[in-house]
Amino acid sequence: MERRRSGGDHRENYTNPFDGEDQVSSADEKEEVMVEEGFKDTEVPPWAKQITLRAMLTSLVLSIVFNFIVCKLNLTTGVIPSLNVAAGLLGFAILKFWTSLLGKAGILKQPFTRQENTVVQTCVVASSGIAFSSGTASYLLGMTPRIANQSEGGNTPANMKELHLGWMIGFLFAVSFVGLFSIVPLRKLMILKYKLTYPSGTATAYLINSFHTPKGAKLAKKQVSVLFKYFAGSFLWAGFQWFWTAADGCGFASFPTFGPQAFARRFYFDFSATYVGVGMICPYMVNISLLLGAILSWGILWPIIETKKGDWYSADEKPSSLHGIQGYRVFMAIATMLGDGLFHVIFMLSKTTISLIINIKKKGSEVPGYGDDENSKLVKYDEKRRTEFFLKDQIPNWVAGGGYILLAIVSIIAVPHIFPQLKWYQILAAYVIAPVLAFCNAYGCGLTDWSLASNYGKFAIIIFSAWVGLPNGGIIAGLASCGVMMSIVSTASDLMQDFKTGYLTLSSPRSMFFSQVIGTAMGCVLTPLVFWVFYQAYPVGEEGSAYPAPYGGVYRGIAMLGTEGVSSLPKNCFKLSIIFFFAAMIINLVTELLRKYETKYRIYRFIPSPMCLAIPFYLGGYFAIDMCVGSLILFLLELRNKQKASDFGPAVASGLICGESLWGIPAAILALSGVNPPMCIKFLTAAVNGKVDGFLSG
Repeated sequence: MERRRSGGDHRENYTNPFDGEDQVSSADEKEEVMVEEGFKDTEVPPWAKQITLRAMLTSLVLSIVFNFIVCKLNLTTGVIPSLNVAAGLLGFAILKFWTSLLGKAGILKQPFTRQENTVVQTCVVASSGIAFSSGTASYLLGMTPRIANQSEGGNTPANMKELHLGWMIGFLFAVSFVGLFSIVPLRKLMILKYKLTYPSGTATAYLINSFHTPKGAKLAKKQVSVLFKYFAGSFLWAGFQWFWTAADGCGFASFPTFGPQAFARRFYFDFSATYVGVGMICPYMVNISLLLGAILSWGILWPIIETKKGDWYSADEKPSSLHGIQGYRVFMAIATMLGDGLFHVIFMLSKTTISLIINIKKKGSEVPGYGDDENSKLVKYDEKRRTEFFLKDQIPNWVAGGGYILLAIVSIIAVPHIFPQLKWYQILAAYVIAPVLAFCNAYGCGLTDWSLASNYGKFAIIIFSAWVGLPNGGIIAGLASCGVMMSIVSTASDLMQDFKTGYLTLSSPRSMFFSQVIGTAMGCVLTPLVFWVFYQAYPVGEEGSAYPAPYGGVYRGIAMLGTEGVSSLPKNCFKLSIIFFFAAMIINLVTELLRKYETKYRIYRFIPSPMCLAIPFYLGGYFAIDMCVGSLILFLLELRNKQKASDFGPAVASGLICGESLWGIPAAILALSGVNPPMCIKFLTAAVNGKVDGFLSG
């Protein structure tokens, strides 16, 4: 779940569709002010000078930080907010500080520009984006014996693979760059001719443009100050909590906020600054949907199903077995996610097709300032200037086409060596289909800010796992194909967002492309390394662990569904899953109908998201409570001063997220060194405490 620049997608990476439309419309109104008029005396450096050494060093440092943040979020609940504001702010702060020092020393050779700021932001988000599309917490983790042994199904040698740094880095390099070349030839069509909004890319551009005006720089300085203040507080709080966690069940995270019975049903506040910050960034309805999903599942459904123990499923099944209560939790969540995903794929493809037909039929749709159209002289100053710079540094189509074919060939050769379960012709089939899906995803993302990369990945799991079959390693084949498909589709929409940001900041398409390439390369190395620190230091993926990595089991469950069919499910699980599958589609259909035809009260805003409802099915409600606390804090700030809440809320949230997440670095180093927390604090009921006292006194 994520409010990402790419529209986030996944409600492991959730984004609120159309959430950016209001921002963009208001931003378009501000267009009349002629943003570029304020920069007309500022020289735009050539594309090669936009990618500076200091920008790359800054990007590397921030990429390490953001990879730790995203990795920790992936391994806990999978709820990932947008980190664009934090990346833009920190990039601006570091480079502004550095160039100010050089300026005072009289050795500043090149001033800090918004183009350089855009390059840093693009590079950092591309790098941390690999932490999501790499699947270290989902499809790659789902291959491991650690996850397979919990499912007790398909755990044969052909359907398991141990993780190792070497092949993980090799796999990411083999598949992560192909998508960058799949969409490059269509950049002028989408940005200039069809004028797709790409709300997150547009919002990022306005943010960066504002930083480089006197008023915006002053506000950015205050925002950075607030971010670092809450960063320090969050980091120190996380360190203080660690001090009291000497054993399982110790620490403030185990405080039974609503009593022991609610705690047993995973309803409690775990004092996580990270998810309080996440809650401040995510829309209110996302957080409420998560809480409703926790109440529906852990408060109603699971207690009812547990009364059927011995009838619907064996009383001897382990709690983690997919043939027991865990099977209902996992497969009903999967069904809801697939229902939500299928609806949005159909909806997005329909919207894309209709929009394309309208654009093709539209008369006078020549690119302003591009060609011999006489009306180009009447175009606004901003648009004319932006179009001029956007068309200045071309990326030849033969480079894009040749790059795609060459990298696809490398991937077709390399991936079967890493995953023998996948044959070369199956990967070829994926690369033949992928450009069409990449176009649809990038186009739909431009319309709605909604990326469906993870949904395409889930459907790839089912198709390829069924194609290969369980005896031949269908589970591994399906999970690996997910990585191939997601990498292409996700990076394509990310790059087009970058082109839109570059268009609005006069950043060269070449600098956007190469910064995305560099950021992707950083991510291919940093993501496995950062994940490996957590994987070696903690029992990642195990129930009850501080890092349960829920989507490892979910993705493996999808692959099992593709290879074994419904026969692997416990009694009545398939019927309940079908109900939740269609319920998700109906909820989305009602939401879209209300969005289109009901405008007075905008009731659709109060309809919960099926994907968000499904996330707590596996984990419980503790993180949803944290996020609702974040929403409450933001709501109170807005009541007090709405403008200040808008200006500083994201900075506060980013500081809370960064601080606690980065405590994971020293905590993991201490764990690897064999240094354990010195104290344990536990919260007991009076009855249990009496028994403990009696035992100790006896």
